[in-house]
Amino acid sequence: MAELRSLTGARGVAAWLVVLFHIRLALPELPHRAKAVIAHGYLAVDFFFLLSGFVIWLAWDGRLREGGWAAVPAFLQKRIARIWPLHAVILAGAAALVAGLAMTGRHDPRAFPVEEFPLHLLLLQNWGWTAALSWNHPAWSISVEWAAYLLFPLLVHAIDWRTLPSAVIVAAVGALFLLLASVFAAAGATSLGADVPRLGLVRCLVEFSAGGAIGALWWRWRDRPGLAIGMAVIAAALLTSPLPEPLRVPPALAALLLGLALAGDARNPLGWRPLHYLGEVSYATYLSHYLLWFAWKLAFVTNPRAVPAAVIASYLLAVLASSVALYHLVERPAQRLVNGWRLRPLKPFALSRD
Repeated sequence: MAELRSLTGARGVAAWLVVLFHIRLALPELPHRAKAVIAHGYLAVDFFFLLSGFVIWLAWDGRLREGGWAAVPAFLQKRIARIWPLHAVILAGAAALVAGLAMTGRHDPRAFPVEEFPLHLLLLQNWGWTAALSWNHPAWSISVEWAAYLLFPLLVHAIDWRTLPSAVIVAAVGALFLLLASVFAAAGATSLGADVPRLGLVRCLVEFSAGGAIGALWWRWRDRPGLAIGMAVIAAALLTSPLPEPLRVPPALAALLLGLALAGDARNPLGWRPLHYLGEVSYATYLSHYLLWFAWKLAFVTNPRAVPAAVIASYLLAVLASSVALYHLVERPAQRLVNGWRLRPLKPFALSRD
């Protein structure tokens, strides 16, 4: 599948919304609408889950169907190469930071519980084993993404979205979102960002699965760019509706994602080269910014609710610089290295792929 540059640009914008969300209490007074957007920056993660399911379904559904179970190792190798090496480097940096804090008597075992480190290293930390976010907080989402990757080959062989009528796919997506909203309602959660250690896994699995179905809709509607306007109207109507957040935001973001994909890249500002580049380095931005802010506050901040504008500006520049460096010096070389390993394919199972 050819890259949709506007979706890469959208990923970059979403990553920076997460950055601003995590430093929101330190930001100077902003217009009300800007503050409201930043305060909901955690919802960018829901967009990531949908986009991940969308892209992976388009890239791998056909290959896993044609290759059968024997193609699964290659799929997982690609996924590990994509998410784990940079995560491991960031986690190593966190461990070095903790060692330094411990030597100076400032180690906080609640923020960096040493006994949970192996779970983080193996990307298992948000599978229900822990009660709170710790170490590198944003990495909770790649922990649950890893679970989605493991589930994806089973989904591919369980349902073929390409053979189903569009109405059935839309109904299935709606049912998935109703399921998600029901889980949050049963837990008494009114926000998608609530109780991430307990609800984050189902949040990802449902939205990732819905993203794959949305990819199937784009695949059959990709020659009808006029539908993008309808998707934008649906997204706006849902976002401004009085429905609870877990019920209105996932379908709104799904409509937005489908609308952006249908609109294509022609004259789309999200495909602008600087925004596209921000999207390319967005994984490094997402994984590095939280611990960098932690270190920045240790070094330069005395009152976290009254941070000088120059300190915030220098931090944001540091996030950008670290994103570029990590992308070119760690993320891409590590991907090439891991993807270069030759794996023996699994022997085909006797079970039918259908």
